[in-house]
Amino acid sequence: MKMPSGSELFKLKKELENKNLHTICQDAKCPNMGECWNNNHATFLIMGNICSRNCLFCSVPNGICTPLDDNEADKLLEMVELMQLKYAVITSVTRDDLNDGGAKHFSNIIKKLKDTKPKLLIEVLIPDFKGKTVDIDKVLNAKPDVLNHNIETVRSLYSKLNREPNNYDISMSVLKYARSQNFTVKSGIMVGLGETKEELDELFDDLLLNGVQLLTIGQYLQPTSKNIQVEKYYTPEEFAQLKDIGLKKGFKAIESGPFVRSSYKAENMYKETIKL
Repeated sequence: MKMPSGSELFKLKKELENKNLHTICQDAKCPNMGECWNNNHATFLIMGNICSRNCLFCSVPNGICTPLDDNEADKLLEMVELMQLKYAVITSVTRDDLNDGGAKHFSNIIKKLKDTKPKLLIEVLIPDFKGKTVDIDKVLNAKPDVLNHNIETVRSLYSKLNREPNNYDISMSVLKYARSQNFTVKSGIMVGLGETKEELDELFDDLLLNGVQLLTIGQYLQPTSKNIQVEKYYTPEEFAQLKDIGLKKGFKAIESGPFVRSSYKAENMYKETIKL
């Protein structure tokens, strides 16, 4: 990938810094940052840039989380207007330190954006909120257009990633609940962590069984020396095969490729699928 550059990228970077806003593009060292930012696309990271969990595939730092910014909704609105966005993607760190995991904060931001810009499409990539439907409802009641929650990998590798084994079932329950409330549901996985073809096949079936319609598949890339190592690099042909398998199983749309990430071409993926 080319190093991020270009006038639009540096303009956006400066504006984000001025407002003390974060993007997952920067904090997760996304390889698509140059492409997306120069096309005026970015995924906003709310509730700070320090996570309460320590998943070994992620470069977002963990530790003592920062207090919530009560003005974050207004700042995001300014960025949406500045970038003239028609489709906004919002994600967050996991905030187990908060009673509701930050669900109300998510809700306030969605409502602020929707009230001010009713035609704006919003995709939220949420943490699992420990599977509590009362907290998931806070987000859903704000009416995002897409509810995204990443399952990340197959069940057997959760302990390898420093995640509790039951997190797999919790994540599946989040997806299932969102679909039961008639929302467009999306999820994402990484490959190259040591999963087998049989496990990927089972994962696809689990996602479909729990209501997932849109899926992203990308190559795990070790972001820092502290993160777990790559076990396998998939070829472009293998990514094409995974997409073909998934579509035949029943997913409505799949983005699959080495550099695909959760929000990569999110607007196109949604519009092509929903036929707006």
